[in-house]
Amino acid sequence: MKLCLKELRETRVWLLMIVRTHLIKPESKLKPLIDENNELISIFVKSINTAIKNRRKKS
Repeated sequence: MKLCLKELRETRVWLLMIVRTHLIKPESKLKPLIDENNELISIFVKSINTAIKNRRKKS
């Protein structure tokens, strides 16, 4: 899960870089991708935190 989170964060950087450099016009085409990427990042952060919490409970 941590590897997926790392890749999602890297993808977010690239998407934002595309927006800043105006490579895709209109930039609004990228908004749904950035929004979904942010949602996935949130899901993975929460999943990782839950997994860590559950692992501590077992110890």
